[in-house]
Amino acid sequence: MAKAKDGTATYPGPVGGWGSLRGMAETWAREKDGPEVLSTLMRLNKPNGVMCASCAWTKPAHPQLFEFCENGAKAHLWEQTRLRATPDFFARHTLTELKSWSDHDLEQAGRLTHPMRYHRASDRYVECSWDEAFEAIGRRLKAIHDPRSVVFYASGRASLETSYAWALMARLYGNNNLPDSSNMCHETTSVALKATIGVGVGTCLLEDFEHCDAIFFFGQNTGVNSPRFLHTLAHARKRGCQIVTFNPIVEKGGVAFRNPQSIQMVTGGSMPISTQYHQVKAGGDIAAILGMCKHVFAEDERRGGGIIDRAFIAGHTHGFDAFAEKVTTVTWEEIEAESGLPRAAIVEAAEVYIAAERSIGIWGMGLTQHVRGFENIASVVNLMLLKGNMGRLGAGVSPVRGHSNVQGQRTVGIAENPALVPLDRLAELYGFDPPREHGLGTVETCRGVIAGTVKAFLGLGGNFLRAVPDQSLVEPAWEGMDLTVQVATRLNRGQLFCGEDAFLLPCIARSESDVQASGPQVVTMEDSLSCVHGSFGKATPASEHIRSEMAIVAGIAKASLAPNPRVPWDEWVGDYGKVRDAIEATYPAMFKDFNQRLFIPGGFFKGNAARDRVWNTKSGKAEFTTPETLNATGFRDAPGRYRLLTLRSNDQFNTTIYGYSDRLRGIEGTREVLLINPEDMARAGLSAGQKVALVSDAEDQVERVVEGLAVTPFRLPDDCVAGYYPELNPLIPLAHHDHASMTPAAKSVPVKIRA
Repeated sequence: MAKAKDGTATYPGPVGGWGSLRGMAETWAREKDGPEVLSTLMRLNKPNGVMCASCAWTKPAHPQLFEFCENGAKAHLWEQTRLRATPDFFARHTLTELKSWSDHDLEQAGRLTHPMRYHRASDRYVECSWDEAFEAIGRRLKAIHDPRSVVFYASGRASLETSYAWALMARLYGNNNLPDSSNMCHETTSVALKATIGVGVGTCLLEDFEHCDAIFFFGQNTGVNSPRFLHTLAHARKRGCQIVTFNPIVEKGGVAFRNPQSIQMVTGGSMPISTQYHQVKAGGDIAAILGMCKHVFAEDERRGGGIIDRAFIAGHTHGFDAFAEKVTTVTWEEIEAESGLPRAAIVEAAEVYIAAERSIGIWGMGLTQHVRGFENIASVVNLMLLKGNMGRLGAGVSPVRGHSNVQGQRTVGIAENPALVPLDRLAELYGFDPPREHGLGTVETCRGVIAGTVKAFLGLGGNFLRAVPDQSLVEPAWEGMDLTVQVATRLNRGQLFCGEDAFLLPCIARSESDVQASGPQVVTMEDSLSCVHGSFGKATPASEHIRSEMAIVAGIAKASLAPNPRVPWDEWVGDYGKVRDAIEATYPAMFKDFNQRLFIPGGFFKGNAARDRVWNTKSGKAEFTTPETLNATGFRDAPGRYRLLTLRSNDQFNTTIYGYSDRLRGIEGTREVLLINPEDMARAGLSAGQKVALVSDAEDQVERVVEGLAVTPFRLPDDCVAGYYPELNPLIPLAHHDHASMTPAAKSVPVKIRA
């Protein structure tokens, strides 16, 4: 572990550079990839190429020679591994044994090669035929009396085509139970932006970052979660844009970047990213932003106006007077106490906002995953509205999504909220009465599994059971379901918990060649900036026995649903262009000429009403929101209680653990750590390396413990501790979620330390 002078873990270099290349090389060696993967990497995120299976950051119209980052490369090295989990592998290992393996070791078994069915007597997965799997799944689903007791989960990796078909299958079956990755990460963004500006996504395009004067970052770790974004930030910084970052952790991606495609690799130079970096307390962003607004109001009054855009506010917003009263009455003492920042730091950030003609607000899960996450995002919107930084070039809000198509899935119908879906249009196209009842999201699904009201779970990718809160309650209840089905590329922990009947169905990966009746197929996805891209895989599939996602969805649908001549499942499998025709027919405004626009450089923009200053809100205007509290955590401070932030390492993507290097934080070889600042260590009587347990302090009489964590000195705000996701998910109660979106509040979990 690398250490700073004060003994805290640190990494001395910038993001990128030789460290990034070493990280890719280590993954390449571990996965035993062949030379074919080089072709995939060279085609990543380019027109007529493969869209990265990692993050959702946008793809530029004029890509670089290497348009991929360290984690994007790792994702495809992992995807095209030569390691294989064949039927022989499962014959050697019971599921009980595999449950003792780490997340990393399970995935290192390699790509799944055959459809498998759980054999309870031997506690093993055994090979089955595709026909056997589809017939058994169909029989089980038809036997379930209440269609509302079946869940259709979708991972954010699935294409627009597959997602559309999956959502339609669920509604034809009879429910809107369509939880997805967004429920666990950015659902708060979708709900808050829909309520405040009328659209559930950000308003910016890539060109806005070429014209903005200031960027305000909140709770987003670009260096790990979306490293290609660093090129955009470095360019903005070079031309003089001010970048102000608020984050409880000083993440290297917000400090400096060494471009692996530049002379900096030889000179050792790097580009500074943030002009200011403020370590706000976890859950303290509402207070920090309100403090910025308070200084803006004060300066506007002192200068006799000219800062706040009152014409924009009068013509385009609602709720300003109540917000202004809150700003003027809140005290600096309250702001400092809740944010953990001194007034001078907040004023310094506000001065940048005042001076900037055009500003952009950025955030990640550091804002969304709190009990008051809605108010976090609404606070960023408030700040942008003050100076009319919405709906004009170089200004707006731009949440940075995680999974590569998680935003696009919601666009084409993966949504438990029927209000987000054109049900009348689906009824017209497919001749059925779509269900109108609100479906189950992630938290409700888990509650239903525990209560026994959820009878079947079908997962289109992902690792749902490992990603959710309260795993000690959900895992044992999982095996009480009638049916569990997992569509996957590799083995993970969630697949080891099986219903009475259980299937593991291997699919073709995005980078692999998908040849159907009409020839090689293209799939599409939508990035964080609402641009849609075609993706064309060319790599050899991992096994001749695996099938495409579309073929698997159609196989399940045909076996489970009554025949419907208006839903041509076989034609859709044979030609994905016909699925895109169906998407265009369902969403004509966004997907006009869909098949003709697949490979437009930079993707095609699906449109955004708020960008045009059209506010589809209840008031017909952009909404100022008056926060009820300055504390986003949802709990009060108490002696011995800490705010736990769960983190991803530099060597993982979501629940996928590529290795044990968190290079950018200076932590190597382990994930069983508790990060805590030296002052809190001293107050608690702890020593570096000491093994401790974290205990839930949610005051709900449920015992939640994670043991064996090594105390690791790390520079964090007082009373804040941190550790890795998903290992610390068992400490998060299901009830601990954003009050508006039900997103689990994983960035401020109440815990105590037990020596």
